[in-house]
Amino acid sequence: MKSIYDFIVKPLGEKYNNKINIKNKELYLNTKIEGWKFVNRLAIVVETPLAFDIGIKKGDTVVIHQNVFRTFYNSKGVKKKSRSFFKEDLYFCALDQIYLYKNNSTWKPVGDRCFVMPIVNNDQFSNKKEKDLIGVLKYDNSSLNSLEITSGDLVGYTPNSEWEFLIEGQRLYCMKSNDIVIKYEYQGNEKEYNPSWARSG
Repeated sequence: MKSIYDFIVKPLGEKYNNKINIKNKELYLNTKIEGWKFVNRLAIVVETPLAFDIGIKKGDTVVIHQNVFRTFYNSKGVKKKSRSFFKEDLYFCALDQIYLYKNNSTWKPVGDRCFVMPIVNNDQFSNKKEKDLIGVLKYDNSSLNSLEITSGDLVGYTPNSEWEFLIEGQRLYCMKSNDIVIKYEYQGNEKEYNPSWARSG
């Protein structure tokens, strides 16, 4: 069972990460299934495509687009699975819907994707907890490496280019290589910002 151009994946856990336990009772964090924020974006690769090989193997964990597992209601109010649904608990996932994968315990970005962690806002006159458009590059790629930009560098990125992901207890922003526009020098007072809810998630 192999797809020609798509990966076949299954959810790592449930299709939605929208429940927490408080005093042995389940609390749902969302009221509509159409919302993307609580859709599970971690999957296990069941099969790889026949058409190409980019290093992702069967059994690898992948970070994917929220629409792969997303459920919705159509115009008639009927509950429907996403267009990616294959059968049972299996879904098709195109290459451009995969942003990060892990094999041999190492996370690797796919294509021109990269991941940045924001830093603490040290401006005492601002109530924002994180500094706008600046962060620490956590997962780089070959395009950035060719510009001598690597993981651990302090970088600036363009407005509205970041997409929030929760990966192993860290809230990271996913973006493309060309969204990274500045490489800063560290001043010594920078500190990564990771909200407490991410660490406990």
